[in-house]
Amino acid sequence: MAWKKTWILTLCGLLLGMLAGAAAAEDKTIKMSTTTSTRDSGLLDILLPEFKKDTGIEVQYVAKGTGAAIMDGQDGNVDVIFVHSPPQEEAFIKAGWGTKRYAVMHNDFVLLGPPADPAGIKGMKDAAGALKKIAEKKAAFISRGDKSGTHAKEIELWKATGLPMETTKSALVKGGKTTEISFERPAGDWYLSIGQGMGKALIMSDEKKAYVLSDRATFINYTLGRDKPIDLAILCEGDPVLFNPYGVIPVNPEKHKHVKYDLAKTFSEWLVSARGQAAIANYKLHGKQLFMPDAIPDAK
Repeated sequence: MAWKKTWILTLCGLLLGMLAGAAAAEDKTIKMSTTTSTRDSGLLDILLPEFKKDTGIEVQYVAKGTGAAIMDGQDGNVDVIFVHSPPQEEAFIKAGWGTKRYAVMHNDFVLLGPPADPAGIKGMKDAAGALKKIAEKKAAFISRGDKSGTHAKEIELWKATGLPMETTKSALVKGGKTTEISFERPAGDWYLSIGQGMGKALIMSDEKKAYVLSDRATFINYTLGRDKPIDLAILCEGDPVLFNPYGVIPVNPEKHKHVKYDLAKTFSEWLVSARGQAAIANYKLHGKQLFMPDAIPDAK
């Protein structure tokens, strides 16, 4: 019967080894909440495999508006956030939810619309002035309406127009729970708030021949990176207020002890390393660079 005992011990050893291997693999996985533009631009499809190749760490992510991504960090649902709204990011860190903001990259926002341009804003450099003309013409405008970084920038620009604003309420579903959120918007039924990400906002704007504020990277991907490109044109660009910086922030383990802070920190530091910055700089579609590295501006 000794052989049976040996066989059982061998089997137990194999099972324990498999369990240990699975646990080790799980330990090398982190969760990230990020903005839809890092996904919709195609950037994550480039960055995450390269990071795993270098470190063995897998990044599982959800993409949503920056406001919702930050809430994931506050609730301890993720180990790291990768977003683009500096005022919200600074508040996140000041409240102790995040440890440090790493400046990763930037692109810019652009005001898009149908090539026919019924509001007559083509070539304008003043983003707020362009929005004011759209409102005066009551031309259709699509807003993400999702508390994202893009949505926050859009509302900032509408406020700069001096036009009357009204407060609206919307339901945000998160983790099976519905939370009511409120935000300002210009009055009028020409303004459509859809509560969706950048990609869906672009598609709807194309369908309705409407104006929309977009980050440049997602716009390029939806015109050059798709079999059926959207038919929208850049009509207003170059205003300094349209600058769009992205930062990555590990969640503070003092707030949520279960987060994998060391792995999240490794990911954040990789993004601002020569390897990460070069991967960002070299990500192009049809020769067009989508993001500019900030930690190492001349990365290649």
